[in-house]
Amino acid sequence: MSEPIKWVKKDPAKENVFWPTEEMKKQAWVADESIYAEAKADPVKFWAQHAEELHWFKRWDKDYEFAPLAYKWFIGGKINLSYNSLDRHIEVGNGDKVALIWEPEPTDEEPLKITYSQLHTLVSKFANVLKSLGVKKGDRVGIYLPMIPEAVVAMQACARIGAPHSVVFSAFSPDSLRDRLIDAGAKVLITADGYYRRGKQINLKKNADAGVEGTGVEKVVVVKRLDGSAPMTPGRDLWYHELMEGASEDCPAEELDAEDLSFLLYTSGTTGKPKGIMHTTGGYAVQSYLTAKWNFDLHEGDIFWCTADVGWITGHTYINYGPLMNGVTSVIFEGSPDFPDYGRFWSIIEKHKVTQLYTAPTAIRMFIKWGDEWPAKYDLSSLRLLGTVGEPINVDAWLWYFERIGGGRCPIIDTWWQTETGANMVNSLPGIGPFIPTVAGRPFPGVIADILDSGGTPVKPGDGGYITIFSPFPPALTRGIYGDMERFKNQYFSDYGPERYFTSDGARKDEMGNIRITGRVDDVMNVAGHRLATAEVESALAQNDKVSEVAVVSRPHELKGEVPVAFVLLKAGITPSEEIRKELMGTVTKVIGPTGRPDEIIFVEDVPKTRSGKIMRRVLKALVRNEPIGDITTLQNPDSVDHLKEVVGYKGE
Repeated sequence: MSEPIKWVKKDPAKENVFWPTEEMKKQAWVADESIYAEAKADPVKFWAQHAEELHWFKRWDKDYEFAPLAYKWFIGGKINLSYNSLDRHIEVGNGDKVALIWEPEPTDEEPLKITYSQLHTLVSKFANVLKSLGVKKGDRVGIYLPMIPEAVVAMQACARIGAPHSVVFSAFSPDSLRDRLIDAGAKVLITADGYYRRGKQINLKKNADAGVEGTGVEKVVVVKRLDGSAPMTPGRDLWYHELMEGASEDCPAEELDAEDLSFLLYTSGTTGKPKGIMHTTGGYAVQSYLTAKWNFDLHEGDIFWCTADVGWITGHTYINYGPLMNGVTSVIFEGSPDFPDYGRFWSIIEKHKVTQLYTAPTAIRMFIKWGDEWPAKYDLSSLRLLGTVGEPINVDAWLWYFERIGGGRCPIIDTWWQTETGANMVNSLPGIGPFIPTVAGRPFPGVIADILDSGGTPVKPGDGGYITIFSPFPPALTRGIYGDMERFKNQYFSDYGPERYFTSDGARKDEMGNIRITGRVDDVMNVAGHRLATAEVESALAQNDKVSEVAVVSRPHELKGEVPVAFVLLKAGITPSEEIRKELMGTVTKVIGPTGRPDEIIFVEDVPKTRSGKIMRRVLKALVRNEPIGDITTLQNPDSVDHLKEVVGYKGE
């Protein structure tokens, strides 16, 4: 077999700086540096031009309109995400192309390949099922599914009839599910009896049953993934496969207004209450389509694998809508990367000849720990491009990914974006570069962003500040927090005004304008690529009746990026013990799920507080990170700091 083409070359003048080769430039959708200046000069025109590549039932009347907290794109246009994902390809004769490859966790089960025509049929039938259950345009539908094809079918069916979906990560607790169902006002929940994880059967239906208690959910549709023995509540619970048997395959896509709500996705907030991030139809369609196409160099015949879960925005945009609107094949994997052994990811790439891999730095650090011998056992030569998402990547992980997985020939597209932005915002383009470890790249063409200081002034190259998005805002940017526009205003627009979206992420830029993301500047942690508010963990721990007071901060972690560390004060008369520690861990797992479980619980008698009684979390954060503690003259109890230094084994200063 001939050697795979090398798509990148090292800069001889600079260590660890890489550029696209001539071959990559010829293939890439855009390879001319001038695209940045052209798009920046008129971002509205840029996005409108590329919106023409999608199908519109009715072309829009006006490209962009700005009003505080009420910016709009493609005003008057009529469009449908499902039509652009499915019908559009079938109409030009590509119905027999494979849309989805599903890799189940059990190795004795065969992978499932679903063509665009087959997926269209499944989506149309399930859309009719939803209609038969009383779901109408504008009704919210909860989706609590594992990584099975029905997750994509359910999302696409909702999009087809204009019923905004609210997908909840299947590892979230019943309490987390309930909060989201109530906030969204969902009347139907789609779930499964269970799924496989590391060789075990996970009972998802049990969590779903607990989660719907006290909500407005009237019907629960259950996908049979396991043996079908899950208890069903008569009159409420219905089997997916039975409903699908008699459903019609004819369901024309609803002609939706560009600004109609497409979906809600809940993300962590600093107050502890998850925020229902609203995404509309037209703008989200355009930006998810174009960023998928350009950033991952999607072409005819590509097999694209985004390893995220559909419960996150990454799964929405780069497992479902982005790849399918581009007509390529998207891979879905049900299981864990370490089952049945540490080579599972690499065996999937070899088996299905994956061309692009998009994964998280947390996963990469885990792969490194498992050893080079695992990827070395497999043929990864089909890979043409690598991507990272979810958190900043460290140099060692970047270089290992580049050398061991990409064979030193694939560009790494390090993407920065958020649930709120809906699609990629900052990264290098594969045909332009450069590809530099720890550096995300430049704002995607048409995204106007800069690094500002606390006063709103752009910082000099090399200086730190806050990455901020300027109007005209990119089309996929959230239109608000569901049911709480005041919170939306306070969180994103109170710092710099209504024409500047504050991201709460710190960053630096170099002379070329390449941006390095330095991490969150609010009280949201990035745990294994998942956003988690410290307030959420505090709230969960406080539910235990033994807890008097609690403060949670983040600490860097070699594999997960960040982890929560909890300082817990117990009520009078209760003595700290290992049993209580385990009980508190269980409380967090029940309320949030395993993602929120603290890496460490430290029992203390006091925590540093200001004279007004506010806990000084920055001091606690410095203690667990061995960083300078700074000024503590405003504390009412400075002696507590000396005691905590001993408790945590502080080695700073």
